[in-house]
Amino acid sequence: MTVPLLQDKVVVLSGVGPGLGRALGEEAARMGADLVLVSRTERRLEKMAEVVRSHGRRALVVPTDITDEDARVRLLERSLEEFGRVDCLLNNAFGIPPMDPLTTLDLEGLRTANETNVFAPLRLTALFADALAATPGRPGGSVIMLNSCVLYSSQPEYAGYKLSKGALAHLASSLATELGPRGIRVNSVAPSYIYEDVNKAYFDWLASEKGVTHEDIYREKAAPTDLKRLATPDEVARATLFLASDLASAVTGQVLNVDCGEFHAR
Repeated sequence: MTVPLLQDKVVVLSGVGPGLGRALGEEAARMGADLVLVSRTERRLEKMAEVVRSHGRRALVVPTDITDEDARVRLLERSLEEFGRVDCLLNNAFGIPPMDPLTTLDLEGLRTANETNVFAPLRLTALFADALAATPGRPGGSVIMLNSCVLYSSQPEYAGYKLSKGALAHLASSLATELGPRGIRVNSVAPSYIYEDVNKAYFDWLASEKGVTHEDIYREKAAPTDLKRLATPDEVARATLFLASDLASAVTGQVLNVDCGEFHAR
């Protein structure tokens, strides 16, 4: 049974898609939230809206290119027209940076990725700040940045990814300080490998390259964790949405690792 931690709250979710995006939308609806669903693909949004409505909650579909300022402004306007309030902004959209060492990566590709990964969350947070500050009662509005445990990685091929997510982590920390006096909490969630369709396909590819089984790759990726397994999308979503709830009323400026115990002080 899902606890109604977000009863009647309004959550704006960018980056609606398979895997974590879908889990965030469905779990928020299960917890009692109404949702503004945001991505570029209307058909994908409509499918997610059906899921939200199946749980008895309202869903507003707003196809949006979050790298476009006019589109971001329209998103804010549509959200307030429909619901009259916004309680949580969930910045989940992600653009894949070049997977090359820093000294060789394509700067234009990095700039393009960071329009989605860094600048869009900044502008969306700035645009939604007044609405979030006006959220009635305590703890007020919140912003959650979906980050990654790549923050703790040093592999050269992940350098552009880490640069992008590192900038997002610093952005969230600075926004927590700046917006805190207005009652707005800003936190980050950093998953490690999420065991969902994209990574399952990746594990299949690794297994074929190495001449081993999918299960062998899973065990390899799970071995560094304390729980000896990988988190599911639903598990990451529930941990994320805790930060949007009243239970996290005194939590801001934090990075919550959801990694089955892979990265922590030992």
